[in-house]
Amino acid sequence: MADAKVIPFDDDRSRGSGSGAQRPGRRRGASGRRAGSGSGGGELGEVQRLPGRGPEQADEPVERPGSGASGGLEQRVAAGLAFLRRRLTGEYEVDDFGYDAELTDQVLMSLLRPVYEKYFRVDVKGIENIPDKGGALIVANHSGTLPLDGLMMQVAVHDRHPADRHLRLLAADLVFVLPVVNELARKLGHTLACAEDAERLLEQGELVGVMPEGFKGIGKPFSERYKLQRFGRGGFVSTALRQGVPIIPCSIVGAEEIYPMIGNAKTLARLLGFPYFPLTPTFPWLGPLGAVPLPTKWTIQFGEPIPTDGYPPEAAEDPMLMFNLTDQVREQIQHTLYKLLVQRRSVFF
Repeated sequence: MADAKVIPFDDDRSRGSGSGAQRPGRRRGASGRRAGSGSGGGELGEVQRLPGRGPEQADEPVERPGSGASGGLEQRVAAGLAFLRRRLTGEYEVDDFGYDAELTDQVLMSLLRPVYEKYFRVDVKGIENIPDKGGALIVANHSGTLPLDGLMMQVAVHDRHPADRHLRLLAADLVFVLPVVNELARKLGHTLACAEDAERLLEQGELVGVMPEGFKGIGKPFSERYKLQRFGRGGFVSTALRQGVPIIPCSIVGAEEIYPMIGNAKTLARLLGFPYFPLTPTFPWLGPLGAVPLPTKWTIQFGEPIPTDGYPPEAAEDPMLMFNLTDQVREQIQHTLYKLLVQRRSVFF
């Protein structure tokens, strides 16, 4: 072999000449391989491996064009450009309520997700209690001065549910008269808090969310935090009974402290047409900086569903049944709130 190293033998037999000299036999090298004969008749050679090219070493994979980080970046850029083209040309779909699924998934949820994950660090429990398909009514407590709790609940369902379900929230009239907020709420899938819209969504198999406390809950003073207000007249129970969908209680801890409401400027609220004008330790004293919520630690827990499909159709008109079911949902949410508060280590951690 051309690359063989010649190793001379010191044996006297290999030095002899003539017909009486014995031909040396082949031996195995230290590696256990048989060494081949060299160029000389009386010399043996041992094959050496080339440095770094042992037989056990496989060839390194070759990166294909378009793969890796550069390929992923190209795909994201292409997807972004395609998204912009569809928005500019109007080639996207919205439902009868104005819900824009593509805009919600690719833009609005992406804007809310850092607040959900990094700022409020939301823990979600009981997500398995939400069905994978079919209509259901999620009933939650309402707090925090501004309705961030509804948005965080919407992100929790969207990101944590294995079936990638979308939560359609029922919102107050005020949401749909405010500039910009009105359009964004529609795009996110929110609709007016009325029985007709709720029943239409449930008939279509949508997941609907409602916060029966309304402004009484979100605008209550900090001294009454985590004390549920009246749940209206039980209209959400009547809606669930008519559609035969389960009611899922939801308890949210952490929203009460983001804007501790220590006062209410009622005169200013009437002038502006708001149900209340909050006064907090930071707002309006610090100006726009006072509108930044405190970074509290949140927990959202979805309770066990309360079935309604076992009741007859006329049950939706039974005021006593509606009262009992409303009270059952309210008590379950309140009990879970107290339980989560006991388990909480700190408001901020």
